[in-house]
Amino acid sequence: MTKECFGTSHVPLSPAVRAGDFVYISGQVPVGADGVVVKGGVTEQTEQVMENVKAALALAGCTLDDVVKTTVWLEDARDFGPFNAVYGKHFPNNPPARTTVESRLMIDIKIEVEAVAYKPL
Repeated sequence: MTKECFGTSHVPLSPAVRAGDFVYISGQVPVGADGVVVKGGVTEQTEQVMENVKAALALAGCTLDDVVKTTVWLEDARDFGPFNAVYGKHFPNNPPARTTVESRLMIDIKIEVEAVAYKPL
């Protein structure tokens, strides 16, 4: 099995890494193309995070349909309802397995999402 890294970051990580038939997406945060955290609450930030997850998946030739597992960190558990509404729009059928926890995050944001996709070579 070989490892292949995709994309670049200003911090020491690869946005996407393929290991065999699995693609691992690093935690995505709600920053736009300009590198600035999007304005708004968890709804707006979740939309941006999901767009960033899609973009990282695309680097490795995957889509949200290939995602088998996500891990979600919410800054405030009371944001679960609005987060879940946005997240559900991105996985309308056969959603992946998911773990969601409340956690203090590394920067002043409301959400971070990582994903694992399965896409045989």
